[in-house]
Amino acid sequence: MDKPITILGAFLVDLACRTDRLPAWGETMHGTSFAFGPGGKGANQAVAAARQGARVNMITRIGNDAFGQIAADLFAREGIGTEFVLRDHATPTGTATIIVDDQRGENAIIIVPGACGNLSVADVDAAAAMIADSALFVSQLELDLKVCLQGIALAHSAGVPVVLNPAPAVALPESVFPQITYLTPNETEAAAMVGRPIAAPGDAKAAAHALREKGVGNALITLGGQGVYVCGAGFEGQVPAVDAGELRDTTGAGDAFNGGLAAALAAGAGLREAVHFGCAVAGISVTRPGTAPSMPQRTEVVALLEGAA
Repeated sequence: MDKPITILGAFLVDLACRTDRLPAWGETMHGTSFAFGPGGKGANQAVAAARQGARVNMITRIGNDAFGQIAADLFAREGIGTEFVLRDHATPTGTATIIVDDQRGENAIIIVPGACGNLSVADVDAAAAMIADSALFVSQLELDLKVCLQGIALAHSAGVPVVLNPAPAVALPESVFPQITYLTPNETEAAAMVGRPIAAPGDAKAAAHALREKGVGNALITLGGQGVYVCGAGFEGQVPAVDAGELRDTTGAGDAFNGGLAAALAAGAGLREAVHFGCAVAGISVTRPGTAPSMPQRTEVVALLEGAA
């Protein structure tokens, strides 16, 4: 049986309000709709990967509350392993309050980590054997940085390829870059890591090369509707986005890409193929509202890629 993907990350309940435009400070305005449901970058990526046929284990903390039950129900429904999904009896489940601009599909997000903010280095250490037996280890930066770095170190020391989605952007120690097999920043995050903006053609290429010079195995800079610039040992070039229809909501697009990428890599795909597959997963997700619920099934992704071939 293929080894699973282990994902270290946050589970948050998304509280999403859609409006005709983003409000200004001090302004009260009517929204057009409200919805809430499962989210958090780690959980979104876990769902995206699981729906592409990967076996997935999750490491996180949730509260002993109604929102925590949403997490438990989601993981059970998607077949995601929960041995290290820990219940926190002192702190409620985290939330992400999302405002979506109906006209442009863009969003602004406020995260309150809640229980997943209490995940500790010791909690990650307890999952060391599971991490070591993984096809891939995936992390983001919504959790405490010490926790993320410990997971990366454990995976690297066990010879497990590491996917780091460095979001939200935080300053990383230089020592971590050689431990990362696949680094997947967006333009803003990549610019912060290399110390210069990505605004003109060629900037993404220069940034990707700078990241590889730091020791990253493969630099994958996501460029929204322009696709992904890839700089790796076996492939370099821009992989275009995959158009799946009308843009509705970009929230979670990066998570869809990372989950699809991880699933494809775990299944043995080459770098360019895996990036293209991740773009297709993201392409479908942005045609739907929400985060975890917007992640497509594998049959949808395969049909889209076959239709585009």
